[in-house]
Order: sequence, then structure tokens, then C-alpha cells
Amino acid sequence: MNAGSGAAIFGCAGTTLSSNEAAFFRDCDPFGFIVFARNIETPDQVARLTDALREAVGRDAPVLIDQEGGRVQRMRAPHWREWAPPLETVLTAPDLASAARQMRLRAQLIAAELRAVGVDANCAPVADVASASTHPFLRNRCYGTDPAVVTAVARAVADGLLAGGVLPVIKHMPGHGRSMMDTHHDLPRVTASAEALEAVDFAPFRALADLPMAMTAHLVFEAFDQDLPATQSPRMIRVIREDIGFGGLLMTDDLNMNALSGTLAERTARSIAAGVDIALHCSGEMAEMQAVAGAAGRMGPATLRRAGAALAQRRDVGVPDVAGLMAELAHG
Repeated sequence: MNAGSGAAIFGCAGTTLSSNEAAFFRDCDPFGFIVFARNIETPDQVARLTDALREAVGRDAPVLIDQEGGRVQRMRAPHWREWAPPLETVLTAPDLASAARQMRLRAQLIAAELRAVGVDANCAPVADVASASTHPFLRNRCYGTDPAVVTAVARAVADGLLAGGVLPVIKHMPGHGRSMMDTHHDLPRVTASAEALEAVDFAPFRALADLPMAMTAHLVFEAFDQDLPATQSPRMIRVIREDIGFGGLLMTDDLNMNALSGTLAERTARSIAAGVDIALHCSGEMAEMQAVAGAAGRMGPATLRRAGAALAQRRDVGVPDVAGLMAELAHG
């Protein structure tokens, strides 16, 4: 399976693909693409855009989105369903089995909406374990404060997405829940012990290490690396690979976040050198994409194998029974 050769995922600027963007993507051949609210107007328009992105690289490249439900969902009403924040859905369910079932069904419905417009990878589930001090930008996107609950619900979300023909991208490895800052603006430092991190934060990711794709966290974990955020830390990438046991395709969180320092080329190079497979750049700004593409380079043999294995988990599920799924969800 041709997984592309550029070790990057890129966004685009608007609701249509410009000739300059198409030429750039053809030349750098990124692994895949990501779409945001700025790229989305109507179902027909999104379908044309995803077709154009794939046409630019001449293959069935993955197109990603952040469609968690709640505050973080790029496709919204009136054309797509609105969902309650994940934590609210989990907390209001009568028990864990019901919560997992509701989140699985909701993930299948989200997958149906995504596949209908050519989006086939979703940056979910969120397997971060929340606490009372988790920054508000993340807290209600989480599934709970108990690692066992988070694991069960995250597995259900992943299963629902896969059942709907959409690849899950688990985030944010090795755990973002202790962050008291918004990584869009600041670099959080986690002072918890290695033992506490192993028992709580890493536990859901270890249980879900078989999933095809994952996204890193821009956090410093002082118990392992005093200086570098996980995205750029060789030590933390070894934790992800060897301790947590994740063997899938590992991508950065957005390299434009201010938790990271240096130029975009430097951010990209440090991440790839640390052992991350794919650089994620979301803004669609051409000069920035050129810098990232140059620093990311081409995928090596190990990354190509992981990319191919991830893409092999995409499946054509046919026309989903949306009415049946909605009825099942309504029954609680």
C-alpha cells in the first residue's frame, strides 16, 4: 500500500484547494491531510475538497479531522450533529457499561458523517486522565478521572470509529491530564513521579497500545526528561514505544502550538529526531508548510511500515444504518 513518502500531515487554507497548494502537495507527497472549521461549509463542498486533496497526491491519502464531540468538533450544525462534551455524556450515564455503549454508538454516527464527506481518520479517542486541576481547554474533552473508566470509554470510541470505517488517532500520548496550562499558549511541566504517571496517566495508553495511530503531548514530564516536551524527547518516545508499548504510527500534536519553541523547521526536526513518525502542521500557511516539509523529510522504512499497517485498518463498511444507530442510542 502506498502510504506516501513525506513525513508530514498538512492542512490547507480554505474551502477549496488552490493550484499552488495542489502543486506543493504533489511535490512533497505528505502522508495525509487534516481539515478544520475554516475548510468546512457544506457536505458537498467538503467532499469536493477531500477529493481534491487526494487527487493532488494521486492516491487514497488519509484525511484527518478533530471531531470529538462537544467543544472540539469541526463539522457542526446545521449540516452535522451537535454532541454534548464527552465528560458530560460519561458522567450522566447510569453506569460504565452504558457510558461505553453510548460513546461507541456516537463514534459510529460520527464516523458515518465523516466517511460521507471523504474524511477517514478522527483525532479521537482522548485517553487523557482528567483531574480537578486539568486545564479547562482539555477537561471536559476527557472521559473521566479513573484510568479504568477512561480506558473502557476510549476503547469503545475507537471501536465505534473503526466499525464506521474511520481510523482512530488516540491522544495525547503519554498523557495530557495533569496539564494545568493550555499547550496552545504555554509549555506545561508535570512534576508527578514516574510511579504515579505509570499507574494513572500511562495506563489507558498502555491498554490501547494496539490502536493504529496516536498523537503526542507537548508536555515536559520531569520524572523522565527535565528539559524537553514529550513530542521532542527521545526519552519520552522510548517510554511510548517500550514502556507503553505503542507500535503504531506516532504523529506530533500541532507544531504551531506555543508550548514548543524555535522555528517551525527546528520544531519539526527535533520531533522527527526524537523518534516521532509524522509532523503535524495545521494552519495551511504555505511558507510554514514548506519549512515543515523540508525539515520532516521522507519517511524511513520503519515509519513506512507503520503507516502502511495503519492504513490497512481502514475498511469499506458500505452504507451505514444511521437510523438504526440513532434508535439504539436513544434507548440509552
